[in-house]
Amino acid sequence: MTMLGAARREHVPSTPGAAGAVWHTAAAEELATAGRWEQAYQHLRTAVRLLNGQSGVDELDRLRREHAEAREQSRRDCLTDTYNRRYLDERLVALLREPGGVGPAGIAVALLDVDHFKQINDTYGHPFGDRVLQRLVAVIDSTLPESAFCARYGGEEFAIVLPRHDRHEAVRVCETVRERVDGHLWPELAPELCVSVSIGVAHGFGPVTGHDGLVAAADRLLYAAKHAGRNAVAFHDAHTGHVRLAGPAAGRRSIPQPPVVAPHCDQRASAP
Repeated sequence: MTMLGAARREHVPSTPGAAGAVWHTAAAEELATAGRWEQAYQHLRTAVRLLNGQSGVDELDRLRREHAEAREQSRRDCLTDTYNRRYLDERLVALLREPGGVGPAGIAVALLDVDHFKQINDTYGHPFGDRVLQRLVAVIDSTLPESAFCARYGGEEFAIVLPRHDRHEAVRVCETVRERVDGHLWPELAPELCVSVSIGVAHGFGPVTGHDGLVAAADRLLYAAKHAGRNAVAFHDAHTGHVRLAGPAAGRRSIPQPPVVAPHCDQRASAP
């Protein structure tokens, strides 16, 4: 019989000291095995109190805070302090599993790349390029809605995740990001410095079964935006399947048309 099963027939031990601590520790281990972390923590907290008094509880709280801080730091990019690739993958998987993570509007994943970033590094040096990326993240974060987040995908490439956004809303947000970056006062960092970004926006809704398809679709659209002249936001037209560009770039004539591959989700039409 398990410790939790026995607890249904017996009162929780009230004996102070080792006897009560052993019972609570065993209960904590079984609850943790079942994934019931908060209840396990409460039993462990009680066990420490029985053994060591309040000072032991304070130490446990300190260790718990330090663990939470270390976990948060492991999810952050050390240069820009935005989220990293590890957090991106974990959060996307979690969103697609949560009942309300996608929602009726769907979810969008965008990939953003700094245009001609190698030229910036070659001209001003890599430490300066790092400062550009740090400023870029600040501009992006100030533009995103509350439910969205940014993560560094690699190098000068970033991912933007927009849960519960339909295609039209996601494209609008990303076009606003592009405009803010293009209009930012970059000469504050260096005279005549100009920075622009290209963005590919993939959207999925319904029974999304994996995030890899969304990321791959966003990457193909990013490629299209860059080869259509850069400083543009590319997305698939929901009705024709053709690649379109948002905002002022919509009038460009040469827009590459990569193949449309469904990102493992419902492909019913949604504007635009």
